[in-house]
Amino acid sequence: MRVKLILPTLLCIISLFSSHQAESTQAPLIIGIDADLSAVAIEGGVAISRGVELAVEEINANGGILGRELKVIAKDHRGNPARGKHNIEQFAQLPNLLAVVGGVHTPVVLAEIDILHAKNVLMLVPWAAGTPIIDNKHSPNNVFRVSVRDAEAASVLIDYVKARGLSNIALVLERTGWGRSNHESLTQATQEKGVNISAIHWINWQQKDFSEDAEAIKNAKADGVILVTNVPEGAVVVDALAEQGLSSLPIISHWGIASGQFASRLANPISEHDISVLQTFHFQHQKNDKAKQLLEAYYNKYGLIDTAAIEGVTGLAHAYDLIHLIAMAADKAGSTEISALRSALESLENIQGAVKYYDAPFTQERHDALWSKDYFMTKFNDKGHLVTVGDK
Repeated sequence: MRVKLILPTLLCIISLFSSHQAESTQAPLIIGIDADLSAVAIEGGVAISRGVELAVEEINANGGILGRELKVIAKDHRGNPARGKHNIEQFAQLPNLLAVVGGVHTPVVLAEIDILHAKNVLMLVPWAAGTPIIDNKHSPNNVFRVSVRDAEAASVLIDYVKARGLSNIALVLERTGWGRSNHESLTQATQEKGVNISAIHWINWQQKDFSEDAEAIKNAKADGVILVTNVPEGAVVVDALAEQGLSSLPIISHWGIASGQFASRLANPISEHDISVLQTFHFQHQKNDKAKQLLEAYYNKYGLIDTAAIEGVTGLAHAYDLIHLIAMAADKAGSTEISALRSALESLENIQGAVKYYDAPFTQERHDALWSKDYFMTKFNDKGHLVTVGDK
């Protein structure tokens, strides 16, 4: 009698378990966004989010990944490493998580590296340049980047310094892991290329005064400044230099000030300054079919806008390419299991992205897709928009 009662119960449990498994395999796959959506790099965070969303819409319109739709869940770390770590903890609990897209700040991503690997979460990085993000000593490595790499950026910035005829430069670096990463790479590049560093100045996040450092830069007779900050601190530095009568001093900037609204923060018109900015993508520069497809999708969803006025455009394009790359990896692997995705990402070949044509975006030894040959310099036009050098 007891056997007769137990058997239906077991069959019911098995049926419920099978039903749950079927629902799980049909549930949407989650793309997490862990970005600065409300603090010092909002425009960069929004650009990343839009790049993800546009790629997801295209993938879903073509049947999703292995027959499953993608769903985007965004969390705001506000530029705070502790919040970033908390967000990764939460994402790791989602049963259908495919990957997390992280940005903008190097310090946040660096704080997340260990927990990403402890929880076996894939991270795709479209905007954070610190060299240790990829060179993180984890094997296997769960972090893949389509973005600037500081070790590569340094040589491009110093080559541009030399092309401008400058030889005695001051470094202005934010006091974070990103600033320290650039300090190391820029010091090495200047030594290799025969450029003198007159002095090194540091600025904290949310610092409001840079007057003493600006006076020191003037007294050192620096003929140029290499700037490694985000928008708020960059504006403080440029305004302080202007107060010292150095409005026209050439400033060669890493891409932190390109996340948006830089010109509107300055005390004087942007046209009074000589500011060049490192970039990897611009619709004036990349005119391949995939970039045109991205621009059309952007217009259709967000409205017509001058291409030079699209804020944080590098984050937009990098995120867009990364989502398409992981979709291709899943299709190639026939699986969304982490080790299979990692191996597939490391073996993709011959892919046209918006940013570039990727012969092999990643390998087992190389998780950076962009290198110095993929970087170029831009300048601010009178409207405060970045344009490729030579355009207006």
